[in-house]
Amino acid sequence: MLCSICKELPAVIFISIGEKMTRPKGICIRCARQMTIESIYDLMKTYRPTDSEITTIGNKFFTMISEVNLQELQEGIEELGITAAFPLPKGLFSDSPKEEKKISEKTKKNPRKKYVELYCDNLTKKAKNGKIDKIVGRDTEIERVVQILCRRSKNNPCLTGEPGVGKTAIAEGLALRIVSGNVPFKLREAEIYLLDLTALVAGTQFRGQFESRIKGLIDEIKNDENIILFIDEMHNLVGVGDSEGSMTAANILKPALSRKEIQIIGATTFKEFRKYIEKDSALERRFQQVKILEPSVSKTKELLSQIKYYYENYHRVIVPEHLVERIVVASQCYITGRFLPDKAIDLLDESCACAALSNKILEKYDEINEGINKLISRSDTLKDELKKITADESDEKAHILKIKNRRDIETGKITNKEEEVNNIKDRISEIEDEIEKLKGESNRIKSEALSREVTESDVSKVIELWTGVPASKIERSEFEKLRMLGEHLKKSIKGQDNAIKIICSAIKRNRTGTNPKMLPTSFLFVGSTGVGKTELAKILADELFDTRDSLIRLGMSEFMEKHAVSRIMGSPPGYVGFDEAGQITEKIRQKPYSVLLIDEIEKAHPDILNIFLQILDEGMLTDAQGRLVSFRNSIIIMTSNMNDKSLGSIGFDKNKNKTDKEKILKSLSEFLKPELLGRISEIVLFNDLNKNDLIEIAKISLDKFKEHLMEKNIRFSYSEKALKALVEKIKDTKNGARSIKDIIRKEVEDKLADTIVEKGSFDIGDTILNASPELCLLSSKKR
Repeated sequence: MLCSICKELPAVIFISIGEKMTRPKGICIRCARQMTIESIYDLMKTYRPTDSEITTIGNKFFTMISEVNLQELQEGIEELGITAAFPLPKGLFSDSPKEEKKISEKTKKNPRKKYVELYCDNLTKKAKNGKIDKIVGRDTEIERVVQILCRRSKNNPCLTGEPGVGKTAIAEGLALRIVSGNVPFKLREAEIYLLDLTALVAGTQFRGQFESRIKGLIDEIKNDENIILFIDEMHNLVGVGDSEGSMTAANILKPALSRKEIQIIGATTFKEFRKYIEKDSALERRFQQVKILEPSVSKTKELLSQIKYYYENYHRVIVPEHLVERIVVASQCYITGRFLPDKAIDLLDESCACAALSNKILEKYDEINEGINKLISRSDTLKDELKKITADESDEKAHILKIKNRRDIETGKITNKEEEVNNIKDRISEIEDEIEKLKGESNRIKSEALSREVTESDVSKVIELWTGVPASKIERSEFEKLRMLGEHLKKSIKGQDNAIKIICSAIKRNRTGTNPKMLPTSFLFVGSTGVGKTELAKILADELFDTRDSLIRLGMSEFMEKHAVSRIMGSPPGYVGFDEAGQITEKIRQKPYSVLLIDEIEKAHPDILNIFLQILDEGMLTDAQGRLVSFRNSIIIMTSNMNDKSLGSIGFDKNKNKTDKEKILKSLSEFLKPELLGRISEIVLFNDLNKNDLIEIAKISLDKFKEHLMEKNIRFSYSEKALKALVEKIKDTKNGARSIKDIIRKEVEDKLADTIVEKGSFDIGDTILNASPELCLLSSKKR
């Protein structure tokens, strides 16, 4: 088509003419320049071509338009959702055809990777630009991945591990190695791209769009042999794109994987791998599984020591080396349901944030620096304005020399400009003086502002926010807890001083590491009902692990049948509940620092006892899903009441001798295997409670009741005479402390409730005296 104006050159520009009825009009470049069309006019102004060059340019445009792939352009518009602009050829104004040929060859050699750039993130480029943190402690796993990538077939590693153990970090570590050249020659030019599955699926509303994107992505990876695709949460491949009449991403990738056309690094959890990948055997066999296990406390400590400077620089705080170990141990002890090193890194990060936010001097330092930057920006603006005025003044003076008859007027203008220049110079001088003043203040407080250390108090505050465990308990060291353990136990448990001494010795022996075997501390509490066996286990959980929620209680009356084994370890494959974890193994896996209380061990089925035998022998147990669960940081307490006749014949009192203990062991061997008894750390005998013990327990119970009433704004008091009267009312002391609870409920709680009800209303300031006159119990409500 020729130009509609000159009828000579080909029309390469199309415009619409007309106000009411528009019609398209084709014109050539020369006529477009004469019509001063904005885009063409700017182009001509930049390159200033001659008339002969304009003719050549028009022919190039015409040739380019005829070569445009309109179908590809339309697909690009659908993919990107934008208005497509006609591209300007790079060689349009080149001086020689050789230059055009070089550009064409370069374009063919490095074709644009549309799908890869749209739906992937280049990890190698990020590593080259320093946007990836250093990876520590995963050299073995990275070497394993490199070895699999260098295989001839099935060279696709699949990283499987619990969330937060560092699967994605291994892919980033490999990218760092590629950048540094610390990889085999085959991988020197490799580039790792992280696939964004969400972007890949987004906007695929019509059938075939998703498959087209996957196919385009595969084709681009095939054409560039150096691309390695990293797919995080790889199990999503099985379901993504699944709809009626369409194929999933996994099914589209299988042929390319089998033909070794693409290489993929996958990452998923053990649970998702079993649930999705293992069920698709055709997909599973194309990947080589690499298990990424949770690092130990010592390895996590080493990792944090080497990466803490990233967080120190970001938060502008200092993390002492001794605090790193405290952070790792605290994260392992208090943060459950998550895994190292992720939870330790998060605790380090938030502890640094907590320290930085509490540093008021740092806030003042930032405000000063912000003020300095604003003043510098203002000064630069004034300097630019001064340059502009000075330049205008020079032009004006030159003009004055030419126009003599207007000299006086123009000289007046010059005088006004000089005043303005002087004013600006004065303002710049004032700003620079203010900047110097602020810089001096900034330098004065800089060392103090940037020297804030993260403390144990900061770590404890963060853990308290996460878990609810009081910071005061968290701040106590392990040795301090052990040192005060016996004293704290004796405050709540009465009449069992000998038992407490044995328990404390065994716990200290295990927790300090003097025992060469890494086994859990285990006890068998033997004694009558109500003597404090269960209460002691609760207090141990509170004292050692800072909360009574650390107590895991199992009543063996629920485990009297053989099939109850599945409740401990989980159901075997093929049975209902296989996907669910065992009651004990899962709780210990999530909270390894716990007290495991096994009530009435004599009622357990023999197969259940065999499980506990393995736990006591090895400190480890494998659940039904193949996971190894460690009990080494737990305290295992088994309780037994035996039977009343046995205990009665032995005579449980404070004067038990060696013969009595031998009789108890003989009685225990009737329902517990000797090998189980031999693996228990200590068999602890609990005494029966005498009258003085009951009085002390009654006092503890009434004090707790008193605290409860104080929360309701009721003051309660009792006398020593009331305590003795309460104990005297106990007719049967065989139930031990349980008898105290019963008598307090009947003689105190019930009578106080009756008095309040009879009163009708109980206003602030009213007094209720002698709710139980015979026991001298007084209660009143005060403002």
